[in-house]
Amino acid sequence: MSGKHYKGQEVSCCIKYFIFGFNIIFWVRDFQLIRALCVPQGVLSNISSITDLGGFDPVWLFLVVGGVMFILGFAGCIGALRENTLLLKFFSVFLGIIFFLELTAGVLAFVFKDWIKDQLNFFINNNIRAYRDDIDLQNLIDFTQEYWECCGAFGADDWNLNIYFNCTDSNPSREKCGVPFSCCTKDPAEDVINTQCGYDVRAKSVSLQKTYIHVKGCVPQFEKWLQDNLTVVAGIFIGVALLQIFGICLAQNLISDIEAVRASW
Repeated sequence: MSGKHYKGQEVSCCIKYFIFGFNIIFWVRDFQLIRALCVPQGVLSNISSITDLGGFDPVWLFLVVGGVMFILGFAGCIGALRENTLLLKFFSVFLGIIFFLELTAGVLAFVFKDWIKDQLNFFINNNIRAYRDDIDLQNLIDFTQEYWECCGAFGADDWNLNIYFNCTDSNPSREKCGVPFSCCTKDPAEDVINTQCGYDVRAKSVSLQKTYIHVKGCVPQFEKWLQDNLTVVAGIFIGVALLQIFGICLAQNLISDIEAVRASW
């Protein structure tokens, strides 16, 4: 080369390694998601039994989405690192497709909001029926009721669906006519959770129940939470969308740089 240096078009190192770093984070995350879904234990292993999707197991949907995102992250990483325009174009095109699919899902969610509400009601009620049968589902419903300060799908009486909590005369359980502790209103002065606070509470009048438990259902409480946090939820979705658009623009910019360098050879 005798001291001569190439001074033509160069590939931007900032864009190249930003795309690589961006994708390596999501690649690792998607790998962990796929590994978690492949483990047979946990709440996801029983989710098909408490949803009304015609026998379709939502775990497969999560698995496919995780697999696609894993492949996409891999293509972005290797494409940026090796300056492979084919992989970068694959990354850019599929990221655009995912963006439009998310946009379509958002529109469909708004159009079919009543169906989603019915699915949430079905999910919670089926979870109530299986409350004592699966510890993971039990923890899920307890977390939901504590977080949204609710009880049952539309009210505390939904716990009549559970064989341990229903108020029938044939029920020998000590939890008869009660609710789980997660329905109870919390006393700030109590350091230890009283797991028996919901015993016999539904045998009392509705006015008395309000002093012991949350009487609002989780479906209306979830709707209220969405309305109260609409700005935050919308901001998250907009942020994710802008991040995807930004990724597409960076990938296209890097492709242009690589092609310009190759054209100058």
